[in-house]
Order: sequence, then C-alpha cells, then structure tokens
Amino acid sequence: MELAHSLLLNEEALAQITEAKRPVFIFEWLRFLDKVLVAANKTDVKEKQKKLVEQLTGLISSSPGPPTRKLLAKNLAALYSIGDTFTVFQTLDKCNDIIRNKDDTAAYLPTKLAAVACVGAFYEKMGRMLGSAFPETVNNLLKSLKSAESQGRSEILMSLQKVLSGLGGAAASSHRDIYKNARSLLTDRSMAVRCAVAKCLLELQNEAVFMWTAELENIATLCFKALENSNYGVRVAVSKLLGTVMATALMPKQATVMRQNVKRATFDEVLELMATGFLRGGSGFLKSGGEMLKVGGSVNREVRVGVTQAYVVFVTTLGGQWLERSFATFLSHVLDLVSHPRATQTHVEAVYSRRCVSFILRATVGSLLGEKAQIAAAKEICQAIGKQMKAVEAVVNDTSGENKSGAADIAASQHVMVCALQELGSLVQSLNATASPLIQEASIGLLEIVTSVLLHPSMAARLAAAWCLRCVAVALPFQLTPFLDRCAERLNNLKTSPEAVSGYSFAMAALLGGVHQCPLGIPHAKGKMVVSIAEDLLRTAAQNSRLSLQRTQAGWLLLGALMTLGPSVVRYHLPKMLLLWRNVFPRSLKELEAEKARGDSFTWQVTLEGRAGALCAMRSFVAHCPELLTEDVIRKLMTPIECAMTMMSHIPSVMKAHGAHLKASAAMVRLRLYDILILNNFYFTLLQLQPNSASGSGALEHDPSSIYLRIPAGEAVPGPLPLGVSVIDASVALFGVVFPHVSYKHRLQMLDHFAECVKQAKGVRQQAVQLNIFTAVLSALKGLAENKSTLGPEEVRKSALTLVMGPLDNPNPILRCAAGEALGRMAQVVGEATFIARMAQYSFDKLKSARDVVSRTGHSLALGCLHRYVGGIGSGQHLKTSVSILLALAQDGTSPEVQTWSLHSLALIVDSSGPMYRGYVEPTLSLVLTLLLTVPPSHTEVHQCLGRCLGAIITTVGPELQGNGATTSTIRSSCLVGCAITQDHSDSLVQAAAISCLQQLHMFAPRHVNLSSLVPSLCVSIELFHSLIFKLYVNPFAPGVSARTDIHCRHQGVNITETGLEGLLFGMLDRETDRKLCSDIHDTLGHMLSSLAVEKLSHWLMLCKDVLAASSDMSTATLLSSGKDEEAEKKDEMDDDTMFTTLGEEDKSKPFVAPRWATRVFAADCLCRIINLCENADQAHFDLALARSAKLRNPTNDLLVLHLSDLIRMAFMAATDHSNQLRMAGLQALEDIIKKFASVPEPEFPGHVILEQYQANVGAALRPAFSQDTPSDIIAKACQVCSTWIGSGVVSDLNDLRRVHNLLVSSLDKVQAGKGSSSQLYRESATTMEKLAVLKAWAEVYVVAMNIKKEAESKPKRAIKNTDDDDDDCGTIDELPPDSLITLVQPELPTLSRLWLAALKDYALLTLPAEFSSQLPPDGGAFYTPETIDTARLHYRNSWAPILHAVALWLNSTGFTCSESTEAAAISGLQKRSTSVNLNQASGAVGSAKSLPEINKDRMHLILGVSIQFLCSPRPEEPIEHVTACLQALHTLLDSPYARVHIAEDQLIGVELLSVLHRLLLTWNPSSVQLLVTGVVQQIVRAAQDYLQEKRNTLNEDDMEKEACTVLGEGGDSGGLIPGKSLVFATMELLMFILVRHMPHLSTKVSDSPSHIATKTRLSEESARLVAATVTILSDLPSLCSPAGCMTILPTILFLVARILKDTAIKSADNQVPPPVSAALQGIKSIVTLSMAKTEAGVQKQWTALIRSTLACILEYSQPEDSVPTPDEVSMLTAIALFLWSASNEIIGVQSLQNGCMNRFKNALNSCDPWVQAKCYQLLLSVFQHSNRALSTPYIHSLAPIVVEKLKAVERNRPASNIELLAVQEGIKVLETLVALGEEQNRVQLLALLVPTLISYLLDENSFASASSASKDLHEFALQNLMHIGPLYPHAFKTVMGAAPELKVRLETAVRASQASKAKAAARQPAPAIHSAPTIKLKTSFF
Repeated sequence: MELAHSLLLNEEALAQITEAKRPVFIFEWLRFLDKVLVAANKTDVKEKQKKLVEQLTGLISSSPGPPTRKLLAKNLAALYSIGDTFTVFQTLDKCNDIIRNKDDTAAYLPTKLAAVACVGAFYEKMGRMLGSAFPETVNNLLKSLKSAESQGRSEILMSLQKVLSGLGGAAASSHRDIYKNARSLLTDRSMAVRCAVAKCLLELQNEAVFMWTAELENIATLCFKALENSNYGVRVAVSKLLGTVMATALMPKQATVMRQNVKRATFDEVLELMATGFLRGGSGFLKSGGEMLKVGGSVNREVRVGVTQAYVVFVTTLGGQWLERSFATFLSHVLDLVSHPRATQTHVEAVYSRRCVSFILRATVGSLLGEKAQIAAAKEICQAIGKQMKAVEAVVNDTSGENKSGAADIAASQHVMVCALQELGSLVQSLNATASPLIQEASIGLLEIVTSVLLHPSMAARLAAAWCLRCVAVALPFQLTPFLDRCAERLNNLKTSPEAVSGYSFAMAALLGGVHQCPLGIPHAKGKMVVSIAEDLLRTAAQNSRLSLQRTQAGWLLLGALMTLGPSVVRYHLPKMLLLWRNVFPRSLKELEAEKARGDSFTWQVTLEGRAGALCAMRSFVAHCPELLTEDVIRKLMTPIECAMTMMSHIPSVMKAHGAHLKASAAMVRLRLYDILILNNFYFTLLQLQPNSASGSGALEHDPSSIYLRIPAGEAVPGPLPLGVSVIDASVALFGVVFPHVSYKHRLQMLDHFAECVKQAKGVRQQAVQLNIFTAVLSALKGLAENKSTLGPEEVRKSALTLVMGPLDNPNPILRCAAGEALGRMAQVVGEATFIARMAQYSFDKLKSARDVVSRTGHSLALGCLHRYVGGIGSGQHLKTSVSILLALAQDGTSPEVQTWSLHSLALIVDSSGPMYRGYVEPTLSLVLTLLLTVPPSHTEVHQCLGRCLGAIITTVGPELQGNGATTSTIRSSCLVGCAITQDHSDSLVQAAAISCLQQLHMFAPRHVNLSSLVPSLCVSIELFHSLIFKLYVNPFAPGVSARTDIHCRHQGVNITETGLEGLLFGMLDRETDRKLCSDIHDTLGHMLSSLAVEKLSHWLMLCKDVLAASSDMSTATLLSSGKDEEAEKKDEMDDDTMFTTLGEEDKSKPFVAPRWATRVFAADCLCRIINLCENADQAHFDLALARSAKLRNPTNDLLVLHLSDLIRMAFMAATDHSNQLRMAGLQALEDIIKKFASVPEPEFPGHVILEQYQANVGAALRPAFSQDTPSDIIAKACQVCSTWIGSGVVSDLNDLRRVHNLLVSSLDKVQAGKGSSSQLYRESATTMEKLAVLKAWAEVYVVAMNIKKEAESKPKRAIKNTDDDDDDCGTIDELPPDSLITLVQPELPTLSRLWLAALKDYALLTLPAEFSSQLPPDGGAFYTPETIDTARLHYRNSWAPILHAVALWLNSTGFTCSESTEAAAISGLQKRSTSVNLNQASGAVGSAKSLPEINKDRMHLILGVSIQFLCSPRPEEPIEHVTACLQALHTLLDSPYARVHIAEDQLIGVELLSVLHRLLLTWNPSSVQLLVTGVVQQIVRAAQDYLQEKRNTLNEDDMEKEACTVLGEGGDSGGLIPGKSLVFATMELLMFILVRHMPHLSTKVSDSPSHIATKTRLSEESARLVAATVTILSDLPSLCSPAGCMTILPTILFLVARILKDTAIKSADNQVPPPVSAALQGIKSIVTLSMAKTEAGVQKQWTALIRSTLACILEYSQPEDSVPTPDEVSMLTAIALFLWSASNEIIGVQSLQNGCMNRFKNALNSCDPWVQAKCYQLLLSVFQHSNRALSTPYIHSLAPIVVEKLKAVERNRPASNIELLAVQEGIKVLETLVALGEEQNRVQLLALLVPTLISYLLDENSFASASSASKDLHEFALQNLMHIGPLYPHAFKTVMGAAPELKVRLETAVRASQASKAKAAARQPAPAIHSAPTIKLKTSFF
C-alpha cells in the first residue's frame, strides 16, 4: 500500500500485483492524491499535470466502482482548479463522448457512470469557467437520462445537481428542460433515484422561480406521490424539497425576486397545499369520487409522515423569528389538521395523526424558539384550548338537540385537545421554573383552562389534561401540593358527575406519579387524604349506577398511583390495602360458582373493571414497594391472584350470557393479571420481537394507569399500546416466564397446540398467529437459557424443532428472523454437539441446493444464529463450512437481499468465534473490500452489513493490529481503506458503522489512525444536524478528540464558528429535544473539558460566561455576540487560515436560540469542574503573585486566579436566576470559589486577601435565597455557603459580616417554629433538611468564631498602635477585632445550644439499629416526623458533625455549669406551642425537673455515644471533615474539668473510646486524623492522671498509712494489666499501632515480614509530629500505674523511647532538633525522675536493672556506625547526661557504664563540629556540678585534662565563626566552674591552667585591627573574664601573674588599649560578648 503514496500513479507496482488487488491499489492512490493535491506546491502539480490527466482519464475507462469514481472525479476537478485549465474542454468532450456511447452492456456501465461523475465534479468546482459548454453538456445528460437504468439515472441526476450548483443563475436557460425531465422520475421505482431527483430539484429551486410560483401545486402533488411506498431516505429528501419550496414560495430569496417580477403565494395557499398532502395524500384532487371509495379513503402512512417532516423543514427554513410572529396562525392550522375527519377515520389513524401533529409542534416550538417566545407560544396554546373547550361546553349544555353535528365536534375536539395539552405540558416541562409567569399571571389562566378540560366528555382529553398538570407540577414543584388539594376538593364537591370523578382522579393520579421527579416530595398527610378519597369512591360506587363504573375505576386508579410514593408512605396503609384486595375477589370456589349465576351485564362490567383496577394497584405495589413484600404479604396477595386466575376461565361463559361488550373489560383484567404475574416471578424485561403491528399507535387512553407510572426513557409522553396488543405482549412475556417452570408433558402439549394453530390459520391471520407464537417460543427459550434449564426429552425437542424449522422458508422476513433466532436459542438450551451438528448440516444442505432468495436468506441467518448462541468453542468444527458457504453467497451480485443476510450472518460468526476466526480474516477482508468498491451505494443494507463485518474483523484481530509484520500491515491498511469508503457513504447508518470501526482501530492501533480528520466531518454533520450520525459521533470520540481537532479543522477549511466544536455543542443543547442525545453531548463536553479546559482556560470560561449571561429576553441573540468585542484585538494576531467564515446564507436563517435554563445549569456545573481541574493542575491557578509572574514570563499562560471577577460574576448570575436548578448550581459554584480562593493573599496589600473586594457581591448573591418562598433545598445550600463565607475569614467589614449574619438569624427564627408549621408544600423531611442546614451553618460559624477567639487569646497582646500618628491607621481599619464574630454568635447561643442538643439527640435515636426501633419516640423527634424517618436520616447524617463540635465547644466554655432551668426563661415564649422543640423531656415529664449533674451526665453520654457510634465504623464515603469534627469535638470536650472527671471515674468509657479510636486508625490513613487521635488519647490519659492525683492527694490528706497510697493506679500489687479493662494497655496498643505505621522497623513482626522493605528514610514532618506526640503520651503512662504496674510497662516504654531516639536522632545540617527527639528526651527525663519507683522498696532492684540496661542501650545506639546516617551526638549525650544527672544512685560504681559514658564525652570533645563541642561543654558542666560527688569526680578526673588541652589549642587556631567562638566560651565556663569547685589549696594550680589560656586569647594592638569579628569577640571575652576573675580570687590570681611576667605585660597592654578605645567610642558601646547566648537553643530545657 505504501507504494500507492506518490503523486503519479506507480504503474510498475500496479502491474506487479494481482488482478484482484488492483482496484484497492488504485483507490488508495486516489485517496492519497485527494489529500496531497490541496497541500501540494502549484508548480509541482503543473509540471506533472499532463501525465496526471492522462492517468486519471485513463482510469475513467477502466470501469471503476462507485467510491473510486467519486474520488476520481473529485481529483480531476481539483487538479484543473489548481493547475492549468488548458485541456479541460478536451477532457470534458471525452467524457461527453463516453456518455453518448450507445453501448448498453453491464460491463460498460461503470465507465459511463465515471464519466457522468467527472462532468458533475468539473461544473461543481469550476462553475462559470465552463459556462460556454454547458447547454451541450446538459442536453447530453438529459438525453442519456431517458435511456439509462436506475444506477445511471441517479448518477446523472447527481451530476445535474452539481452542474446547477456550480453555475447558479447562469444556467437559467436549461432550468425548464431539467425540471421537465426530472419531475417524472420523482415516482421512480428505485428509491435511490427518487432521492437523487429530490436533491436535484432542491438545487434547482434556488434559482428556478417557476418552481415555487406557477408549478407550486404540481410540485406539491408530485412530492405527495413520491412519498407513497417510500423509504426513510426518500422521505427525508422529499420532505426537505417540499418544505423548502413551500418556504421559498412564502418568503422568496431577495436576489431572485429582484430579477423577475414574481407573484408570491399567500400563507393560506401554502398551508392549504401542505394540508392536502396530510389529509388526502398523493391521490390529489384528480381522482373521481368512485376511485376514492375503492382506495378506502385512508391516507398512506408514509405520505403523512413525509408531509409531517416537510412541515418541520418548512418552519425551520423560515426560522424562529418567523415562527414567533406567525405562531397563532400556524398553531390553528396544525390543530385543524388533527380535527379533520379525514385524519381521524379510525381510532388508530387518529392516534397516528395526533403523533404527527405533536411531532410538528415539538420539533418547531421545542427547538426554534427561545424561552421568552416559548412562554408566548404557551399562552397561544392556552387560548386555543380555552376556545375549543367553550365550544364543547356549548354542545354539552345544549339540551334542545338543535346542534346535530355536536357529537362529531366533540370527537374531533378531543384530538385537538390531546395535541395542544401535550405540547403545553412539554413546553412547561422544558421551561421548568422559567414558566412560573404562566401560572402566576391571572390573565392567562393556564390552570383554570387546563383543569376545565378535566371535565371534557372524552377520556383522551381528560387524560391529556391530567398529564399536562403533571408536567406543570414537575416543572414548578411548589404547585404540586396545592394542585392535589384543589383536585381533592373538586372531587368531593362534584361527586355526582361521572366526568368529574374520572377527570379529577386522573389528575390526582398523574400528580402522584410526578412526585418522584420532585426531590422535595409532598407532605405525608396527602397519602392519607388519597386513601380516604379512594376508599370513599369504592364504598359509594354501588349507590348510584350512573357513577358505579367511574367511581370504581377512579378509586383503584388513585390507590395504584399512591403506590408510586414508595414504601415509606404505603407502609402505613398496607393493612387496609390487603383488606380491600381480599374483598374485591370471591373468597372461595363456591362463591365464584354462585357469582356466575347472578348479575346482569352492567354489574359484571363494573365487577370486572373493579377487579382489573385491584390487580393494577397490586402490580403498582409490587413494582414500587419491593421492600414491603414479606413472606406474609406475598401469601395474602396470592389469594386474590389465584382467584383471578380461576375467574379468567369462567369469563367466556359469562360473555356468552351477557354479550360481547364485556370483551374489553375482560381483556383488561387479563392484562393486569399477566402483568402482576410477570412481576411476581421476577423483574423481567421483555424482548419484543418487533411490535411492528402497533408502532405509532400508543396513546394514554389505552391504559389510564400509565399516567402515574415512570415514563420509559426516551419518550416524552407515555404511550401505552392498544389493549389488544398489550394483552398479547403480556401473554408472550408471561409465557416466557412460566415455561421454564412447567413439566415436560405440558410443554409438549403447548408446542403441539401451537403447531396446530398455525395450520388452522389462513392468509394474513396465519402470519400474525405465527409471529405471536414465535415471540412466545423465543421468550420461553430465553427464559430457559436464563434459568440454565434444558428444553426436555426428545419428543419436546422434535415438536419445537418442527415448529421452528418451517418458517425458515417463510416469505415474511420478520418470521425468518425469528426462526433463525429461535434455532440458535434452541441449540443453546439443548447444548449437545450432535444436535448442533444436525441443525448445521441441514442448513448446509439447503444452502447448497436452494436457488430461491427466501430459503437462502433464512438458512444463512440460521447459521449465523447457531454460531452466535452456541459460541465459538461449541460450533468450531462447522466454522470452515459456514464461512465458505457464506462468502460464496455474499458474492451473489444479482440479489442484494441474499448479500445482506449472508453478510449479517458472517458478522455474527466473526463476533462469536473470536480468535478462532483468525485464519479466515484475509479472505473475508478482501471480499468486504471488493464488495465495498463494487456494490452500488443505493444498496444501503449491504453497505451497513459490510460495515458491521469490518467492525467484527477489527475486533477479532484486536491488538495484533499494532504489529509491523507484512500480513498485519496489509490487514491494517485494508481496514483503513474499508473505513474510508464507508465513511464517505451517504447513509447515516453506514457512516455510523465506519465511525465505530475507526474507534476500534484507534483503540487497537492508535498510531496508525488519525482521528482528527473525523472532527471536520463531525462539525459538518452537526451543521446538517443529522442527529443519528451525530449520536454516534458524539459518544465515542470524546476521549480521542482533543487538542488535534482545532488545528485540523483549520486546514480542512471547515466552517466552525469561532467558539469551536464546544461552542457548537453548547448551541445544540438548546436546539435539541432528544434527552439521550443531550446527555451524550454533556458527556462529550465533559470529556473535552477535562482534556482541554486547563490549557484553553479563558476560552472555556468565556463559553460558560456567554451561556450564563444570556438572560431570557434575548430570543435570537447569538451565542457569540458578547465574545466579539474582546476578540477584536486578538484578531490581528490570528493566522489567516484560522479565520473562519460562518456558514453564509444558511446560518442566518437559523438564529441561535438564547441558552435555555438546562444549558445554563450545565454551564454552571462546567464552571465548578473547571475550578476542580485547575486545582489538580497547578498551584499557580490559586496564587495571584505566582500567576502574575507566570503571565509576564509567557503572555499565553492562562491562570484561573486572573479570572476571579468573571468567576464571581458567573456564580452571582446563576445564584440569582429564576430557575431553581440554576440557583442551586450557582450557589455550589460560589461555595467552591470561596473555599478555593479564601486564603489567596492580595500581593499589593499585604495582610489582605483577594476575595475581600467581592464582599458585597457574595452578600447580594445570598440574599434572594432566604426569601419567603424559596424551596428548602436552596435555603439549605445557601446556609452552607453563608457559613463557608463567614468562616473563610475573608469578611473584613463588620457591616458586610452583619448582613450575611442577619440572613442566618432570620432563618434561625424559622427553625424555632417547631414541626408542623401550617403551610406545608413539601415533604416533612424537606423542613428537616432546611432546619438542620441552618443549625449546621450556625455550628460551623460558632466553631470558627471560637477558633479565632482562642488564637487571639494565645497570641501575645500586641502593643496598641501608636495613636498619635493618624496616617498609620489605614492599616488597621479593615481588620475585624478578633472577638467580633463571637459577639455576633453570643446572643443566639442559649437558643442554639438547646436546638443543637435536640438535633444531636434526634441523630442518636435515628442511628439506633433496626431492632431498637421500638424505642423511638412515637411522634418523631425535635426535627423529624416518624413517617419521613428514612429521608430524614440522610439529612441528619450530613449535618451532625459540625453540630457535635459546636456543642462540645459550648459545653466546654459554659455549658456544664448552666442547667436547663436557667434557659427556660429564654424560651418560655416557645413552650406555648405544643409542638415546640423538646429536648430532655421524657414523654410528659417536665424538662427542668432533672438536677444539673443528671443533665450533665445525659449530655456527656449523648456526646460520647454519638462519637463512639460514629467512630466505630465510619463509612468509607464519609467526608473526612466529619471524622475530624468528631475528633475535635472529643478533644474540646475533654478540655473541660467536668468531662475529665466523668471519663476518668468510669475507666471503661475511656477504654472503649480508646479501642474505637484504634479501630478508626486501622481504616483511616490521613495523618491529620492520626494527629487528632493522639490529641484525644493524650486528653484521656491526662484526665486519668488528674483523677489519680486527686485520689492520691485526698489519701495523703487523710494521712493513712503510705502503703495504701502507692497501690493506687493500674497494676495494683501484682502489676498485671487486664486487656479490655486497662486504660494503660489500651493506650499502649493504640500508640504502638501509630508508631509501627510510621516506623515499621520497631516491630519485629513487621520488619521480618517478606513484604517489608527496610528503608530508613527520614520521617516526614507530619510523621515526626505524630511520633513525638505518641512518645509524650507513652512517657505519661507510668504515672497512671502503681509501682508494680510501672515495672510491667516500663521495659516496653523505655525500649520504644530508646529505639525512637536512636532512629530519629540523625544529624541535620542546621542542627535542628526533630520533635520526636525532644519528646524522647523529655520522656526519659520524666521516667527517670519518677518518685515512687525510687521510694518503693519492692521494686528497687527491678528499677535499678531497668535504668542500667536502658543506659547501656543508649550507649550502644550512640556508637557511630558506618552504614546508618550519622547519629546526632548532641541528643545522645543529652540522654546520657539525663541519666547521670537524675539517676545517679542507680548508676554509680557500674564500671562498664561509666567507661561508656566517658568515651562518648571524649568523642564529642574531639569532634570536629564546634556545635557538638559547645553542647558537650554545656552537658559536662551539668555533670561536673552534680551534687553527688561520687558521680562527678571520676568524670572530672577523666575529662578535665582533655578540656584544658582543647582550650590551649585555640591560641594557634583562633575561632573563625560564631559557633566556634561559642564552643570556646562554653569550654572556658567549664574551666571556671572547676576553679570554683576546687578546694582553696588547689586554687592556684587551677588558675594556672585558666589564666594563661585566657591571656593567650588576647590580641596585641597591631593584629587587633586586622582580626576577624569572631577573633575580636574572643579577645573581648577573655579580657572581660580576666577582669572578672582577678577580683574573685585576688590572692591566687596575683600568684599566677607573678609567676609569669610576660602574661602580665600582655594583660596590661590589652587593658590600656581597651580603655582608650572606650574613651574614643563612648557612643557605640559594644554589648559585652559574654551575653552572646547560644544562637540555636534546644527547644526544651532539660535541667
């Protein structure tokens, strides 16, 4: 294939390949040429043009196939338009000669067609350049048109279309000729020709004025005729022609009118013509009456559908503005269509016409009008309905009977009503909240008008009105409850009118069915109301025979609708329902028999209707409340069901007795029975073969119960099929369900009975019977396969096989399909190889012998199905035969049908065989390519199947396609060629197949597929708006199309508007009414967003902003207008080729609709997604300083923070919209923005954040959400945003803060109103949600306020700013005083705390497991009602955590000291209401009767209970905030003394809490959680310590014997700790877990396990803090134990502390001490100084051993090793010094320890690091000064000489840095101390060491000037010290100085110099150097 990629055709390569592969080679070359010519250099092309023209014209006569000729023509035309045009006329003549040729053989045909195609392409590309030759060309084409066969005809017509489009008005002379020749072909036999004519005429009407003036009627009639017996493609083309011509006739294009004086058609004429087609079809006005009678007068369905489509094209062409202006006329015309008797001759036809009219309205009003215009349209529709209804009322009230035609009028009006009401409903539903003006404006009176239709005499109209009400209620949920109440009231008032009973019950049922679409629901009491109404209706049904039927139906309908409210409502009414069901049916067989004898036909009708209703309610119950189906309930339901089954067998005799008009009622009972049986068995969805008999005839009146059921996806209005059809469908489904459970004997009987039925039936009926039987058998086989059961013994199989095999030769294709399916299913169920072989062989034989199309197609499908159902393995041995036979059949060019079926089967086989097919891939693929290149495109089915085969082959080869082997690359390029051909096909399904093939290829071999070439074609198809292709385009490519797209589109020159593909898609969301497609667009945009949004940020933000900013009054403003101004500056930078022109003429007629609310909601969601994407991408998006510098570095950098004002503005626009969904999305966006940007600083004003400037906007966005009539979910969201905003710390202006705070205060008043507030619109749990949201918001604010207060208290008070200079004030003005927030919350606290505690108590009760449900209070809690418990739980679950935290804070600050009674005064006002919020009241007991300690105890139990219950098992999806809030609450709580005592008194609570925390750690990893846990543990341990200390103190005070005191604490005398009861043990367990998690090597278990990788990395900062915290707690534990207990735990604790010290004390560059080290040192100190261990005699020995071994450990650890990082000697020395200092008694005299310690000190002294030396000197100092001389003496003896040596050495090596200086100073201090410690007689020797050393540090005057600062400081230091020592020991000092005169001289010079310099610089007196304390202090002082 690579050889084909050259500018000229590689003829040598072509000659070498086989004949079969040549067409593919040529096609590949043409494809390459097509891409290359556009981009090639013009001179190159001109050089080779002559040769190229030769090669290409040569190909014309090589009989190319359809795709090849298309490309060939395109390339030739392109070549001439790029290169020279000298020889173009020669080539044109050549083509004309070929066309004139008289050779009519099939072999010459492709050449002719290629020539025709070339002619078309030339004119299309070069147009008027060829003007001179065009008359001849046209005549030539028209002449050959007369004699051509169908393929030729369509090709010629396509060429003519291109000639016309190329020449435009210049071809006027030939217009009439073309028209005359073409028009007769509109009714051609071949559908492809009809399509081509329609397209040609469509092109013609652009210029040919006569078509839409003089010839208008003829064109219309022609089109109607063309639509008869047409297929989908023809209908699309012809309706486009018809619609466009009519539109042009009405509003001609300006240019054509200017040229000729034209008489324009009037609107009425045009509509009249269209109506003729709709009502009379193609017969026109020409036939005489007699003929009309023969035809039967009914219009062909295809015509009606085609005309319907034409109406839509007509309106779309004229555009939205035209529709807005002329809507009233258009509406009345369309509604007249459906009221015309010709459109409604039979019921089914009427339903069909209604469907058509509804389609016209939906497709025009739904997508062309903006929201404002839609509201206007809705008003018009209301008026139309009102007018109709007045007429109907006039007829109904006219008792005189003068109006004879009245009945007919009513019948006609019902269809008008249905269409109008359905459109009105759909409109309101799509407008959603935007439709509120329609309801609120009294002048429109929408509700009055719609409810008046509920009294229409016709049931269909009543149902439509009910449906419309449901739509209104779903769109405006606040109307739902008032509607229900109004209907109930009217139903009660008008009980005596049959229409009213029926109509209002329909309405109520519809409204109840809509509740599930309203998240806020309806009040629980409405359920009770419905039940009582229904009961009343059923009870009174028998009282009045005129109303019996309606009341019975209405009662059961309401009960059925009630079931859709779900188990929470139905649970309460179930006993009553079971009773009603039991009473409807006879109790026993005896009663059944007796019943038959009684009653007349009317009572039977009522009885049957009642039973049907009861069964229907039962089905609804089973479907909607599966949770309530207990064994007991099922048993009770089975009684009536069995009775109904018995009754069904009696029905025929009843019908004989009472007449056939009971048939419908009986059928209804049967349908209901089957439905419930299907459900009862299991939820079984039915495979319908093809409900082809009744498609399009669905209507609400066929089954009123569907008014309350969920609508199947993809339907706008429910359309149940007619009763007869539904019963058959249900019986088929039930047969499938029951068959697997029936014995073999009965199966055989059934199958034989079926065979008999088929024999008996004749003609058309036989087909119908066979179809139903087949569906049943298929359904049964499917049931068997699903149940994994078998078909049965041989005779059953035989019977089934004969039944199935017969129709394989049936002429009806549907039956053949069914038979093939059934055969496959049978093979699957039987599952025996011999059986499969027998079936396969039978088909093989048939196919080899048969010649007729029918049996060949049937048996080829049978083979495919066999393979499909048995799978590759089971049918492997037949694969070769099957494939070879099917490949042969597929080549049968004479019958496209055989090709289609065999290719379809082949695709099935390829799919099911998987890798086993690999051997047959090459032959199959070459066949597929050959067929693609030769089969005419008009055989679309063949092409569709070829596409399917191609896809299956690609899947089979799979990932192998990436390979580079010769065979693989051949397969790959063949697949790509195949995709290219199918993608160019005109049929959308073929293109769809191509796209899915490309997608597969892209998945397996992404490098070889360039998906971006698809995008331009995708955009074109969006513009052409072919939704089918579009659906296929939209779905798959989202992930694949990313950045390459826009670049590619620019080169292709495809016109995408400047917003790119995404802008187009956003625009589509407003025009598209198909829900599935909209969700696909959402997905695509979502994918594009996640891959592109961060890079092209401002582009996407602009898109969202444009969508959001479009307020509803811009009915036709374009999406793009607002973007234009800002784009203007950028235009200059843009490349020429990126400037797209929009679509010229076409686009203006199709103005963009202003974005609708749903699109705006989606845009707001996109906004949130963009913010999240940026968060994951780069921190600079949220840092203004970083963003600005990035922007400076590279202006193309686009960062989110730079768009903050846009973000806020968008969120503001959304949050203040009419639409509730949009408000919700806007508030969400606002919350996200606040959270993400709250802490972003403003670089220009330090100390401020960037959100501060938007305070007013945020306040303004929140205010509307708190208005009176806002729904609960929005208030809840708004509260959330309020608390986020107040808590974010952004608000700096007290007034702004007050405003937001007042919103919360106002909502708090609502909460206090208690449950059961009077006007309730929504479910009670909505109120719960709202109140809890308010409390949660307050809790969050309170928590933040307390945190601010705490921080302010912990900070040192700042000095008050200098008040005297005013100009400095501006800095402080904006800052809120730290306590301002708490002062705002303070006044509400008494109320809040009470409500919070109440909410927590509710939550605690609601979280009880089900078995304690009896303990729940019968009348609900403070904020929930018992009926809505299930939904309320969710709301509590969302809000308890902040409330818990707030309560803990409140209790900690005040709460434990204040009792309920002190608050009672504050709330006395509330107590007046019986339903007020009650807190600690047992039922009836007065709240304040408990004493304060009792109340406090309850509160403690409540908080601990809630916390422990939650922490035991937080669900993984819980937000981490809940866990942290809960832990913080515990921590805060344990700050208060009361809580500490409480938890310490009862040790088990502490242990329980610890074990729960341990569990929490096992499941939650984040270190923030772990830190909080350690905090809580520490609090528990501290509480226990305090408690124990208290106890010990009281014991000491009582001055009992000391012994009793020491035994206090865990471990008692024995020292044993009991797991599960011991607090210490629980704590250690938990702490050990944390330690091992962060330092795995501490546990031998972990470090020995094979998965453990021994790495000693440094701990992260968080881990270090955690380890430090755990060590601190560990070292506190011994104080909780008795001395014996101490000895139990100390070994572990000391081991851990020593190990942690070793592992964390690692030397760092900056000599920082890590937190774990300081904690460990602190721990060693606190353990070594334990008082009781030393005093207690019993443990003395153990204690000494412990201390010694620990010191030994530490000595060993501090030995420097080579492998590990160097240990931090300072920390280790500190630890050793701690032991020496604090545990001297235990260590004295242990020689080995003493030596070890001395060694460590020596090492440190000799260290090369001055810091270590300095620290070592400090520690030595402490050891030397130890009070116990026995300890210090050996150290002084051993180490002092080294110190002296070191200090003497300094003279030669003066300090160069401060740290070195520090070391020297510390050393001197040690020496001085030694001098001070020495006895008087040794003082001289000691000074003889010190003084010379110091003097040696002095500098002489000359060197002083040049010395470094450290050196000078040393000089000063020495001098100071000498001056200090002299007076201290005068005698010894003199002695020393006298002994060495040179020292004296040096000292004196230094003193003199010093005094001189002091005198000189009295001003800059240097501070004495001795104060230069160590620069870096140890964090903690250990001594």
